[in-house]
Amino acid sequence: MWLSTLLLALRSIRRNLMRSFLTILGIVIGVSAVITMVTLGNGATMAVQNQIAGLGTNLLQIRPGQRMSMGGGGGAPSFKDVDADAIAQQIGGILAVAPEGRTNSTVVAGGRNWATSIIGSTNAWLQTGNWKVPEGREFTNDELRAGAAVCLIGASVQRELFGTVNPLGQQLRVKAFSCEIVGLLGSKGQGAFGNDQDDVVFVPIKTLQRRVTGSTRVQTLLVSMQDGSDPERVKASLTQLLRERRKLAEADEDNFNVLDTKQLADTLSGTTKVMTTLLGAVAAVSLLVGGIGIMNIMLVSVTERTREIGLRLAIGALEREVLLQFLIEAVVLACLGGLIGIVLATGASLALAGVMGVPYLFNPGVNILSFLFSAGIGVVFGYFPARRAAHMDPIDALRHE
Repeated sequence: MWLSTLLLALRSIRRNLMRSFLTILGIVIGVSAVITMVTLGNGATMAVQNQIAGLGTNLLQIRPGQRMSMGGGGGAPSFKDVDADAIAQQIGGILAVAPEGRTNSTVVAGGRNWATSIIGSTNAWLQTGNWKVPEGREFTNDELRAGAAVCLIGASVQRELFGTVNPLGQQLRVKAFSCEIVGLLGSKGQGAFGNDQDDVVFVPIKTLQRRVTGSTRVQTLLVSMQDGSDPERVKASLTQLLRERRKLAEADEDNFNVLDTKQLADTLSGTTKVMTTLLGAVAAVSLLVGGIGIMNIMLVSVTERTREIGLRLAIGALEREVLLQFLIEAVVLACLGGLIGIVLATGASLALAGVMGVPYLFNPGVNILSFLFSAGIGVVFGYFPARRAAHMDPIDALRHE
């Protein structure tokens, strides 16, 4: 019975191909929209997490002032090099501590110039920021102590100033002095806030202070925690130590702030997940519209085939067989729309992920759920027309013109 009923449903669908296609169009659009939105949202969440991870592993950023600011802490006193040494020596669970000074300047090499960020720090800066040095070397201890004229450059600076030429050993002019390029920083790409992380020149912090800024200001302390460390305990110890070093009384508020990049990643990821859920819910509305379209067409089909239904009932067909025929027809239409929607969503997700620059993450759960939801819509919205067909009076149906 099931096979014959299924064949009857398929024959009816094939008889009106154009109408059947228009019927499932709403389901196709709904399923493809839901899957595409969720897939791209998951990709965006992964991209945010990767970009935040690019800032450093288990990283704490400490800056002057009560609010996080890239430009400094307003009237709050800046840090000193020795603050980083004190943190490394007196607080447990610390992997590396790097003092960071930063300024913007135009650099010149080979007749080309480029405006970039100049960062001064120690070799610990490479460790806290997960930087690799695929070519060349890090600074030596003597270079760090003496503030030598040496530097490492990012991939963007290398591309803009040297093109395809290997810059190792060449001179780079920064303001009034020239430094020797002793290493190349591995590429990290775009940062979490849209900045180019590779557009950087890295010099020893004493070199930056003496030859570029003329100031001993340390704008940021970067603290990388060991795996398994308790972030809250480390932050509490940091706060207590810095309050003592900055001579703050108990009643004084902190004149520095501590940012945990993991918390930042969790916050941004949570935001993108909420937006993904919202967009998916909006797209799911079109599935309901598609279900209404199926019910509408099935009601029209029942009206058109009244005499056929009456004839089947008159020669002995059971009501449940007629009900099953129309119900299967609706479910087949909905499932067919779901399958086409999944195929379209896969192609659209791959294309849009490339355009948006986010990874494509195939989610079998949302694909299966969308397909089952479309099948459920076929059952729900196909039941009423099928029930109407099954409860027809055979005599009245045969009289229908």
